[in-house]
Amino acid sequence: MLTRLTRPQALAVCAAPVAALLATAVLAPLPFSVAQPGMTADVLGENKGQQVITISGASVRKTTGQLRMTTIEATSPDTRVGLPQVVDSWFRTDEAVMPRDAVYPGGGDVREIEQFNRKQMKESQDEATRAALKYLGRENQGIDVTLKLADVGGPSAGLLFSLGIVDKLDGDGGGGDLTGGRVVAGTGTIDAEGRVGAVGGVPLKTQAAKRDGATVFLVPRDECSEAKAELPEGLRLVPVTTLQGAVDALVALGKDTGKVPSC
Repeated sequence: MLTRLTRPQALAVCAAPVAALLATAVLAPLPFSVAQPGMTADVLGENKGQQVITISGASVRKTTGQLRMTTIEATSPDTRVGLPQVVDSWFRTDEAVMPRDAVYPGGGDVREIEQFNRKQMKESQDEATRAALKYLGRENQGIDVTLKLADVGGPSAGLLFSLGIVDKLDGDGGGGDLTGGRVVAGTGTIDAEGRVGAVGGVPLKTQAAKRDGATVFLVPRDECSEAKAELPEGLRLVPVTTLQGAVDALVALGKDTGKVPSC
């Protein structure tokens, strides 16, 4: 037997599942991570009491200026990110909502992700060393490079590692520092051929760079638009696609030749 409901009763019945769905959406974890500007580290100096770049088998220059690799700090892989936090972060310039898989591409549990990130960092360091020594034409000279950067994973420091090795061994090629005495920051992966690759979270990394004193930021060319969208005042973007291009841009910047690329 069917009973016709009054309009208020019908609305009440319809509203009940909608309210339940909204409540579930608010309370349920979403496949996102919330990120903010992270730490930076000068690859020419020390980080947490350890020299970042140690070179043996060749004479090493005393450098001035800084080459700061940049990071983002994201919610941990097992953190439950709900709708209210996503909405709040979406409208803030000092936070970004990113797909969890983009921040933690290794998948799996926390331990597996940490292992994946450490593996990526080690591979990145090896590639950075090969790229720098090949650029200098010194890959077969018995030079040993050790890279140490505590509590940082992933491949995005590759470009800065390579530049640090180049600066310590050769500087700007004419007796000066590759940095020109500046605080230079940046991000980008690198392969053994010296090709620079894109990374994530560039707007947050530019904020971290500016916070820690950088005036120049090296960015993979493909991410120029993203970097320009929320660029901190006083930070100069220099797009790069190769290690050679990054070195050339820094040398030109130091000599004030006007041949520095821009986004």
